[in-house]
Amino acid sequence: MSIRRLRTLIAVDDHKTFSAAAEAVFVTHAAVSQQMRSLEEEWGVVLFDRSRRSPELTPTGRALVARAREIVRAYDAIVPSVLGDEGFRGEISLGAVPMTLTGLTPLSVRLLKESYPDLHVRIVPGMTTSLIAEVERGALDAAVLSRQGPLPPEIDHADIAQEPMELLAPQEAKGDDVRDLLLRYPFIRFSRDAVVGGLIDGWLREHRIPVSVTMELQGLEAISSMVLAGLGVSIVPARCVRGVQPLPLRRVPLPEGAPVRQLTLAYRRDNPRIRIIQEIHKALLGAVEIGIFTPSTGGPAG
Repeated sequence: MSIRRLRTLIAVDDHKTFSAAAEAVFVTHAAVSQQMRSLEEEWGVVLFDRSRRSPELTPTGRALVARAREIVRAYDAIVPSVLGDEGFRGEISLGAVPMTLTGLTPLSVRLLKESYPDLHVRIVPGMTTSLIAEVERGALDAAVLSRQGPLPPEIDHADIAQEPMELLAPQEAKGDDVRDLLLRYPFIRFSRDAVVGGLIDGWLREHRIPVSVTMELQGLEAISSMVLAGLGVSIVPARCVRGVQPLPLRRVPLPEGAPVRQLTLAYRRDNPRIRIIQEIHKALLGAVEIGIFTPSTGGPAG
């Protein structure tokens, strides 16, 4: 058994096919197949159900992948655990919900790399539910996500910022009464696949505000562009790190008691790279304190 073959096994679980796993670990499809056969022969177990078009892990295979992740995490922690700050190099994987990808995430990574230029941060976009699952199974070291309710028992978290909700409306829209604006204009719904979308829908139902939904979108940029085009109004979080040139829209805060989005950094409490994760959290808080992301913010990334 080798760490290399364990990494390949984990890549197959992460990417679901031998071909995709081969690209992820920079070997050929044939090499992945050979490594998996070698593991099966060495361990005397069947890792994959090969009766299907794409081989799928057997229950035994899934159990062994979970243990393989623990072994690889421990192996990766050997050098950092004795080198202190000198161990802040190599790659760490960070998930992030889409709304943070144009402000909070890039600014915080820039701040982090100023202190640790040899550290490579791999950014993986995703929705909160999928990011939690990826962190839970060890495919991601940590993730910036929207926290609502309890997390799985093996996952810890460190809060980053609260983002209150605001109504976006075209500049020509008159009045500051949120309910009136929602009744007068078509409503552009924030995707209900996102935690934020669920919070917004719950608030509308609680206050019995009937909206005329004209479309449902996931990205803040797409929603903002539709509002700018005069196609309706929307409710979105007020970003804790904004861009330098926001679109010319009216932004009306929701009344007191409206929901807020809680951004948090989630990670497995047994992750051996916990010191790096703590530094990522520190960088995220630093980005929130700055509050605005520009090309020059924080100086060169290195």
